[in-house]
Amino acid sequence: MNSSNAKTRRSKSSGGPPPAVTLSELAKLGGGKIAYIKMLTTDEAKEMFPAVTGIPSGINLYALNAADGTPIALTDSLQAAVGHAMDDELEIASLH
Repeated sequence: MNSSNAKTRRSKSSGGPPPAVTLSELAKLGGGKIAYIKMLTTDEAKEMFPAVTGIPSGINLYALNAADGTPIALTDSLQAAVGHAMDDELEIASLH
């Protein structure tokens, strides 16, 4: 065994961080059927969804995003975001 293989094996067995995933690889996970929900401030929502006008200031909003981060929907309730994901037959991934 050469030293580079030994290092690779040690990092795998030592519980090191998982390998990085590219956006392209992330987009392919689950065949485009995985999404996540992220809570946004109104300023973040205005930046992420510039075509949406009339967003009131000072409220929390919820964005439904594809696995690669592509915005799918914006709503003012978590239940509506989950409902949209279910209607589109998307599996919601947990973010930590």
